[in-house]
Amino acid sequence: MKRITLGLLAMALVALVIAPAQAATPKVVGTVGPAFTITLTSAGKRVTKLKAGKYTFVVADKASIHSFVLEQVSGGKFEKQLTTVPFTGTKTVTVTLNKGKWKYYCAPHESSMFGFFTVT
Repeated sequence: MKRITLGLLAMALVALVIAPAQAATPKVVGTVGPAFTITLTSAGKRVTKLKAGKYTFVVADKASIHSFVLEQVSGGKFEKQLTTVPFTGTKTVTVTLNKGKWKYYCAPHESSMFGFFTVT
């Protein structure tokens, strides 16, 4: 009986240690507008490189004339509009990033409102 109880206790402790590590999805913050600006940051710094994996994108769209689109431009095929025209507010989306070059941009103003980052 002691072996079963100790075994169950050990499994419970392992689950408590592993579960929080798996549940912690890194967060990146996107902002578009209110002027003609678009940014992507993590811990307050501009994102230029991320490790492959799952991320929570929190996007603040501050103008009804803008959108926030995320696209993988090399190493795979992915494109998702995280916010749309005329939406304003905050959206939270979880995305799995694969290795390659990625672009974020405002669809109506893509030629001037964009940024890139690399996923390794």
